[in-house]
Amino acid sequence: MHRRSFLQTGLLTTSLAVQEKYFPFKRSSPLSSESIIINAGIGGNNTEDLLQRIDKDCLAHHPDLTILMIGTNDMNSRKYIPLPAYEKNLREIVSKIKSKILLMSILPAYEPYLYTRHPQSFYAPEGHSGRKQQVNEVIKKVAADNKQSFLDMDHIFQRIGNIGLDEDSLIQNEANSKKTDGIHPTPEGYRTMAVAIFEYIVQQQLPTGRIVCFGDSITFGDGGTEGKSYPAYLKRLL
Repeated sequence: MHRRSFLQTGLLTTSLAVQEKYFPFKRSSPLSSESIIINAGIGGNNTEDLLQRIDKDCLAHHPDLTILMIGTNDMNSRKYIPLPAYEKNLREIVSKIKSKILLMSILPAYEPYLYTRHPQSFYAPEGHSGRKQQVNEVIKKVAADNKQSFLDMDHIFQRIGNIGLDEDSLIQNEANSKKTDGIHPTPEGYRTMAVAIFEYIVQQQLPTGRIVCFGDSITFGDGGTEGKSYPAYLKRLL
């Protein structure tokens, strides 16, 4: 699918230019002129870590909107959390947040890289793709049960991301980052996330005054709200 145009059926239609200097769309509703973006992502975090720091790193900022993406480390790392415990933790996180919440599905990964870090048996019996699907179904269900917003970022990346070994993959690989990563977005991937989030906020008329982006290293990206991260690009758009 051409990178300049992607569709999330029923949720998102936008135009995306891959160069950093281009954001070719018109705002369809007025936004706050005093938007504050707080990047509360910490690398390696899982749902248990977010519960431990939610008061200090999220609630203390009194957000109008909390953007929540968590689950990659719960399913992929030495900090693995079984699905029932993950769902329990996620529901507790959501229950503690009093602002509007935009929950996002976790991203696709390049599986051959993952299997150099974990044996395939680590993902048994469902496999990595099956486990990711289960996690994303939980996220979507928790959002619906709590009448909160859900953005299927996994679907967006699958449609336009070319997740693999090519240099233009939205996920880091040897060709575009000299890393056998397979999980974290490239700068272009973070811009894609920011544009999708921006368009969703506009279309759903979510609050834009004070936004806390709460999550793990995929939220933190490469440096707070000034570097290459989705909160940094979102700050520029808002």
